[in-house]
This record gives sequence, C-alpha cells and structure tokens, in this order.
Amino acid sequence: MSDERADDGDLDAVVSAVLTGSRLLVSIAARSLGSVDEAVTLPQFRLLVVLAGRGEAKLVTLAEALDVNPSTAMRMADRLANANLVRRATNPDNRRESLIRLTAEGRRVVDEVTARRGAEIEKIVSRLTRDQRQALVTAMAAFNEAGGEPPVAAHPLGWPSL
Repeated sequence: MSDERADDGDLDAVVSAVLTGSRLLVSIAARSLGSVDEAVTLPQFRLLVVLAGRGEAKLVTLAEALDVNPSTAMRMADRLANANLVRRATNPDNRRESLIRLTAEGRRVVDEVTARRGAEIEKIVSRLTRDQRQALVTAMAAFNEAGGEPPVAAHPLGWPSL
C-alpha cells in the first residue's frame, strides 16, 4: 500500500465520516423529493436526472447509466411515463429500441427538486467557515473523482479543481 494512503485507523475514520455525511445527504434528498406533488422514488429521480443531463437516451443506455438491468429501467420508465414525466418513443433508426426523454413536467420536477436540495445544502454549508468550505470542496472533488463521478464545471469561487 502506498505511503500516501491512509492507515487502517484513518481509513475507518474517513469511512465513518462519509457514512454520516451520506445519511445527511440522503435525508436532504428524500425531503426534497417529498416536496413535489408527484410520487417519485430516489431511483426514478436518478433516471430523470440522467435524462436531464443527456437529453434523449436509449433504454439500454439509461440502464447502464443507472447500473440496473434493462427490465428494471423499463419499469421505471413506464411508471414515469404514466406520471407524464418522461415520454417513450420508438427509435426511428432501430424499431426494437425505445428512446426516452423528459417531458416539460419532468424537467420541472428535476429543477424544483434540485433547487430545494441546493437550498437546504446551502443552509448547512453557510454555517461553515471559508476555510472549511474550501476544504469540503477539495475533499468532495477528490471523493467524486475516486468514485468516477464526472466533475462539475469550474467552481464559482474560483477554487482550483482536482
């Protein structure tokens, strides 16, 4: 193991801190979803967010992005289509494939939930000092990179990205 890697005690402390933080973030996510009229589960919301970022997508592509099997993605898409949050259509280039895209209502839900989630996170982050905020940005960027999450655009405060 590299000298730069944490020893087991440090690793346990980091895992514990991340687990605690993830409980807080899941709680925020659940509350923000509860704020919309539609009954959308966290996995269904993930599908909506993927579509918001990609635009129209094939069902198999969504399944891969969500790390679920295609039949699970199909059931999620069916439920979201029944709620008028997504629209499914046959791919004109391959009639065996479905293309899925957000409806205007689906986009509204993503925007509303994301705004509520952001506002709640902002309240928490505003209680941190500037140095704590910068340390959080650096730590979360490293965590996201290690987990394979694509980075966001340049940070508005001009802090360097990793």
